[in-house]
Amino acid sequence: MARALDVLGDRWTLLVIRELLLGPKRFKDLLARLAATGTNRLSERLATLVDNGVIRQAKPAGASNTPAYELTELGEQLRKPMIALGLWGLALPVDERIDPCTARGELIALCLAGASSPEASAGLREVYEFQVGQEVFHIQVNNGSVLPRSGPSREPADVKVLLDMDTFMALALRQLTPAGALRSGGATLLHGDRQAFARAFKVLEYKP
Repeated sequence: MARALDVLGDRWTLLVIRELLLGPKRFKDLLARLAATGTNRLSERLATLVDNGVIRQAKPAGASNTPAYELTELGEQLRKPMIALGLWGLALPVDERIDPCTARGELIALCLAGASSPEASAGLREVYEFQVGQEVFHIQVNNGSVLPRSGPSREPADVKVLLDMDTFMALALRQLTPAGALRSGGATLLHGDRQAFARAFKVLEYKP
């Protein structure tokens, strides 16, 4: 545990890994999401993680030549502990220093995907794409594997849906059904059908 904390225990390090759980990111993408880190500290954290084999530089997708960072197999092993840590934090008292307006849909999806029961997606091969406010992210479902990723899907999505953050939170906490979200106007189907939307939140169902 002490050796693990040597690598992971510095401030911001776990948040860098959290971002990479959502897929490869370039330096500027990480800095945009973790602006308070600062360029020097972020560079130091990335260098430490590369030196310890937790992340590596990767060729980015698309036309950009700027290297991206991605988790190695060793880094990917942190997915379950990170999700468990995030869910554990739900039981802590609310810290008034944290602005609730900084909540991000893709991070909620990260926890929902990590807590998803493999039985809920057994036999399913689908992609669900969400736009929550200005964010776009998608969930890749493959026969028990549920993987959240930042940005739009590169393959055709089975459902695309536009939601506001309050509706997405209500769906995540099972305070609202997909059908209810559509009726209320908090969710709008951009592609796909109601059944696919409903399946998405069966896969992403959170059971405390």
